[in-house]
Amino acid sequence: MSLQISTRESAGVTIVDLRGKATLGADNDLLQSGLRKLTAGGDRNLLLNLADLTQVDSTGIGTIAGTFVSVNRQGGTLKLLRPRGRVRTALDALKWFDYIQTFEDEAQALASFQMDKRSAGA
Repeated sequence: MSLQISTRESAGVTIVDLRGKATLGADNDLLQSGLRKLTAGGDRNLLLNLADLTQVDSTGIGTIAGTFVSVNRQGGTLKLLRPRGRVRTALDALKWFDYIQTFEDEAQALASFQMDKRSAGA
């Protein structure tokens, strides 16, 4: 299945629902342009919902990593939600979970952004 991206907003966080594959070629190009549009449009708090992402390769991982760095430099945060199967295995092999906060529950993930705001304001 080709990559499909949809976005929704909740409490100042842009949730990016990814479905299909984020692999070399048109799928990664779509992922890259979609994430770029969000950050160029001022979205600084991104939650990537990976529950329906079935495959990711080094180009997809590179795109997500680049967005993570870009958003952090702009004072924002990128977090992951529900990585599954081969996607979880690939991210775990790269020790991503040591660097990028990852959640299984969307409500907890959204609450963590609010906690980040309170900590920054303290």
